[in-house]
Amino acid sequence: MEKLKESKVTYYVNKLAVKSEPGLTNAQLMLTNHDLKPVEPERRQWGPWNFVGFWIADSFNINTWMIASSMISGDDGIAWWQSWLCVWIGYTISGFFICLTGRIGAMYHISFPVVGRASFGVWGTLWPVFNRAAMACIWYGVQAWIGGHCVKLMIRSIWSSFEDLPNTFPDQSTNTRDYVSFFLFWFCSLPAIWFPVHKIRHLFTVKAYFVPAAGLAFFIWAIRKADGLGPIVHQPSKATGSTLAWGMVKGIMSSIANFATLIVNDPDFARFAKKPKDALWSQFFTIPLGFAVTSFIGIIVSSSSAVIYGGNPVWNPLDLLDRFLEGANSGERFGVFVIASAFALAQLGTNIAANSISAGTDMTALLPRFLNIRRGGYICALVGLAMCPWNLLSSSNNFTTYLSAYSVFLSSIAGVIICDYYIVRKGYLQIRDLYSARPDSPYYYAFGFHWRGYTAYICGILINIVGFVGAIGKPVPIGATYIYNLNFFCGFIVASGTYYLLCRFFPIPATSSFWMEVGDEVEDPSVAYGADSDGDRRSDGSPDRYGLKGDEEAGIRERKLGTF
Repeated sequence: MEKLKESKVTYYVNKLAVKSEPGLTNAQLMLTNHDLKPVEPERRQWGPWNFVGFWIADSFNINTWMIASSMISGDDGIAWWQSWLCVWIGYTISGFFICLTGRIGAMYHISFPVVGRASFGVWGTLWPVFNRAAMACIWYGVQAWIGGHCVKLMIRSIWSSFEDLPNTFPDQSTNTRDYVSFFLFWFCSLPAIWFPVHKIRHLFTVKAYFVPAAGLAFFIWAIRKADGLGPIVHQPSKATGSTLAWGMVKGIMSSIANFATLIVNDPDFARFAKKPKDALWSQFFTIPLGFAVTSFIGIIVSSSSAVIYGGNPVWNPLDLLDRFLEGANSGERFGVFVIASAFALAQLGTNIAANSISAGTDMTALLPRFLNIRRGGYICALVGLAMCPWNLLSSSNNFTTYLSAYSVFLSSIAGVIICDYYIVRKGYLQIRDLYSARPDSPYYYAFGFHWRGYTAYICGILINIVGFVGAIGKPVPIGATYIYNLNFFCGFIVASGTYYLLCRFFPIPATSSFWMEVGDEVEDPSVAYGADSDGDRRSDGSPDRYGLKGDEEAGIRERKLGTF
């Protein structure tokens, strides 16, 4: 009977297990599966125009709109052209960092959790991965709640009586109308999670055409209601002197902070590039251009609200659309429906790109034997629903500030990874060893943890920790606030500088003395320990350089490689 029970348990465990390479040890089953392996050539389907479409689609979202327009709102708001200058500077810097991390994925066709193993160790990378997965799940719920607001506008534009839907919720944190809208958006998002990453690019292509057109229509509509651009652009800056200067610094850093997660997880998408250069210039130019255009529309529309309704600008476009519905005729209601539909699609694309796929990829690394990107994406969606985002948003006015502030601590992770790849290793990675749990692996370090990477990571956090406390509402010294105003740069520079010095004084293995990327050799490697003991082989039987196990490659290693 006991044997029968054990056989049943084994049967169901095997049924739940995801597809993986045969011959893996138990340790390796915790390090690899199909979604974690380097992307084979047939799945490398993202060309430069796919990346252009991806970033154009991603730029048209409510967060981008609100970040830009919030710079001009309030008693210390800056002028519209100053806000737009901040956007250009901030997103150009973001594009530079995106290209730095994206090249690692595009060259070696590996995702962020695998990239992190070189910097933090094969087991040590699990903490940064878990950190980002948890934030992605929380953000999924928050973004879905915002998407629910779009759905509410769509329904209200058809049935105005939806606004007066009876409330059956016992508490005041939300109501039936808002919850129904949120659930509809959440439920309709589920099919998009099903598709594999290399095919989801079609969603971003559709979004790249439809959403900008609707945004342009909103832009023209707002200008017409304000009787032209003249009254809008002639509104002066409310801030002066040092307040103006720090306001612009905060604007630049807000734009970069909006990209903190994407900077870290860009390898998750770039690994599907056909060639490394496909993920370079297409991203570097499209990011600042796309986000600048979206921000310009947001800035002008937000500024127009001050002309139309008086008072401070309405920096949330959904709140402004709510006002447009007041006393609207049938044509205006149809316009609100189309624009709200576009914003809903924008939220869907952003949630899939920045949260669902990121969380799915991270969860794959946390439990690769039983989770793949699809399963991880659905877990992310369930957590986003179960966390009741309306409670989090209503519990404190500073919650979204906390989320944004917390995300900039990813700059420490980015600092360690970028320094490790570009300065310490000079582009050289031994791909097969990134999937090895053997103590002699160059990425195993001490029990799978890289103390240099963790020390640098913590130092990058410490420089910002006091200012972070201030950002969530606690009193802190003014000096800490000034440092935190430059949070991403401070975290990145301290983390990368510390990592470089530690590797300089305490050398690490598997580095190159000159620039040496060998990603062009990656095809469809076997990572099992018993796979070709003489060295990994390509399909044509020739030696594979990235494995560096054969006699010929051992000679190359001896001549060209060493410790840093």
